[in-house]
Amino acid sequence: MKFVPFFARNQSNRRGRGAWCLLLSTALTGLSAAHAADPTPAAKPRATQHTAQPAPRRAAPAARPVQPASPPQPESIVVFGQGSTRQMTSVTTSMMRQSVPGTSPLKVLDQLPGVLYQSADPFGAYEYSSQVFMRGFSQNQLGFTLDDIPLGDQQFNNYNGLTITRALTSDNIAGVDVSQGAGGIDVASSSNLGGAIQFHSIDPSHTRGGTVEQTFGSNATFRTFVRLNSGDLNPTGTRFFVSYARTDMNLWKGQGYDYSDQVNAKLVQPLARDSSLKVFFDWSSTQQFDYQDMTPNYLRTIGPGLANYYPDYTAAYRAAQGIYPAQYTKSNDPFDAAYYAGTANRVDYLGGVTLDENFNSHLNWKTTVYGHGDSGYSTWSTPYMHSPNRAPLSQRVQNPGITRAGFLSAVTYTVARNTINAGVWYEYDQFTENRAFAEAPLLGTGTLGNPTGGYPGNVFAAPWQEVFNTNTFAFHLQDTYHVTHNLTLNAGFKSMIVSAGNHVPGQVPALNGGNLIAQGSLTASNAFLPQLSANWRFLPHHELFFDVSHNMRSYPEDGYGTNVSATPWTANQTAFQASKASLRPETDWVYEGGYRYTSPLVSGLVSLYRINFSNRLQLISSNAGINPITAVQNVGGVTTNGAEVSATVRPVDGLSIYNSFSYAHSTYDQNVMTATGLEPTRGKLVPNYPTFMYKGSIAYTIRNFNVHVDGNYISSRQLTYTNDLHVPGYFLANFGMRYNFGDVRFLKGVTASFNIYNLANKTYVATTNELGNNFTDTGYNYFLLGAPRQFFGSVSANF
Repeated sequence: MKFVPFFARNQSNRRGRGAWCLLLSTALTGLSAAHAADPTPAAKPRATQHTAQPAPRRAAPAARPVQPASPPQPESIVVFGQGSTRQMTSVTTSMMRQSVPGTSPLKVLDQLPGVLYQSADPFGAYEYSSQVFMRGFSQNQLGFTLDDIPLGDQQFNNYNGLTITRALTSDNIAGVDVSQGAGGIDVASSSNLGGAIQFHSIDPSHTRGGTVEQTFGSNATFRTFVRLNSGDLNPTGTRFFVSYARTDMNLWKGQGYDYSDQVNAKLVQPLARDSSLKVFFDWSSTQQFDYQDMTPNYLRTIGPGLANYYPDYTAAYRAAQGIYPAQYTKSNDPFDAAYYAGTANRVDYLGGVTLDENFNSHLNWKTTVYGHGDSGYSTWSTPYMHSPNRAPLSQRVQNPGITRAGFLSAVTYTVARNTINAGVWYEYDQFTENRAFAEAPLLGTGTLGNPTGGYPGNVFAAPWQEVFNTNTFAFHLQDTYHVTHNLTLNAGFKSMIVSAGNHVPGQVPALNGGNLIAQGSLTASNAFLPQLSANWRFLPHHELFFDVSHNMRSYPEDGYGTNVSATPWTANQTAFQASKASLRPETDWVYEGGYRYTSPLVSGLVSLYRINFSNRLQLISSNAGINPITAVQNVGGVTTNGAEVSATVRPVDGLSIYNSFSYAHSTYDQNVMTATGLEPTRGKLVPNYPTFMYKGSIAYTIRNFNVHVDGNYISSRQLTYTNDLHVPGYFLANFGMRYNFGDVRFLKGVTASFNIYNLANKTYVATTNELGNNFTDTGYNYFLLGAPRQFFGSVSANF
């Protein structure tokens, strides 16, 4: 891959695979040459008639077995939220099939207007690099739910949830509803200053059977998915599914891998009056090796292939002694350029029970009770801490853990032209984290081996341990009033209080720079967070909408000096006490208005928005990213003005053309005073989010064959708060095709697909800000590169 320097200053051990997997892949590969039909029944698009809360459902006819589906019809990448009082966009199952199986659904959302998703790997599976922005808001300022269960803020080292890739296998997603402007006030999130992303899992099929799927590809990718459906077990329609997914792939540069196992299960018990009881369960286990963080200097001097030394322990040992590969000596800091390895290991259990009860055609009561447990550890082989045996490096270990439980309960009552909805959400969350150092062997006496193989032994130091306890309570009340058949108003408010605090069972100040760790409690609360929205269908196919909302985000949590999020607890006790009295939770006002046009030929959307953001907390970093000087500071207000235009055209049967353009101008309202002086941030662009984006897709279906090409243009992104360093824009194109071969004996819908990621083999910067932004170009401005061209093929079938 040819590399062209492109940074500019502004003015200036493979896991063993079971024999059953090999037999399965052989069988499916052979079947791909046969003739079969669509791999799964065609997904029915999710309803696009969105208001703040749907009216209770009337009783439906008795459940009956699902008939075999015809081949899927062509579908555009998005379904615009016709009838919604806010900007809503839906992504359906058939749209997600255009991506490689196992791709993070957040990566699929990158095609939506105003949404930016970045990851260092083509699947979006590498969590440390996973980064989603929506209208300038980062993922820890958005709301995420799965079947109403809160998933927290999706950041790496999540303290109150888990990523969607660990919560639900992508093959089991029924659809995703995205509110780009402001999430509904009934969304269970304490972080959604901006929009909300709500995932929905599929229900078990009424017919007995299953699905098998095998994916192969670049970097020795090997992914297996199996889902078994019980079908209706009795006349009432009791049914369930169980699925298993295994993903195994190498890093695209350096050594190491990304490996995961995941089990999903869901049971549905239909009740009278179209009511239901649903039970969901998820278990996942993930082991991931890190890509090495890059800087502009490393990219220019060492090149895009820079990677950690694993499994070469000798090279890492010598680098810790100051003996580097020749190319590394050309950089400004060869000591910080690479390490033996960094890894993340996580195990999650997530479960929920939902009772959706229709008492009559006017009154509905829906309650969800859920629980979540997370455990794991992350490792980093550091030359900054020597081992007691005088080895020049050691292994740093961090242990995050989550135990949380909660419930949501809401009543919806329809009377005359009003749909009144009121509900509560409560969650208790205990987040624990500690840091330790384990001894590394002397050269010639052993190696550090595979850090994902088990918790490191020979721990010789434990700098700190923290325990956070958080109580979250929210109440919402809203009314959707149908003024006329074509005019709808929605008004409501949310009250929220989040009380969080930590205690430190153990710490060694000498190992923490002589500092005492921040310890104390903070409360974010607001009794009245209003939202007002409307939709007016003034002509057939034509509608206008607007929305105004006031939002608040609770204080994020993380351990001392972790440098992952802008949490007040990352500082020492002195800094925490000094800033505690002046800290305020982040709040904003979001204003948006727009126009929709919906017809069989064209679906179009134009949206304008303004965001007034107050008390923005920012993680301020300086020095090297591995040993930074970090502070969390209120950088004041941010003003964002933006516009989005999207259109899907279906000129002939089978052809769909989608285009969207986004503009966002997000700037700081004032300069920032720091310990070193005044930083000129007023009027400067907020880092990491582009001003312009273009998304396009062309899909064509003829009989059983589908082909599509999509492309994204991302304009330049600032790396510093004063905008003296940026990464350039880029255009990325992807290609995919699918073919349904027909039925073969007991197998139905044998389908083969082929995808190419990064079609032009572009070298580009993906993730930025993973270690915090600096005010100016210090030489330590970190980012991760995106993957080069990748090839993937899949074969699937139903039975």
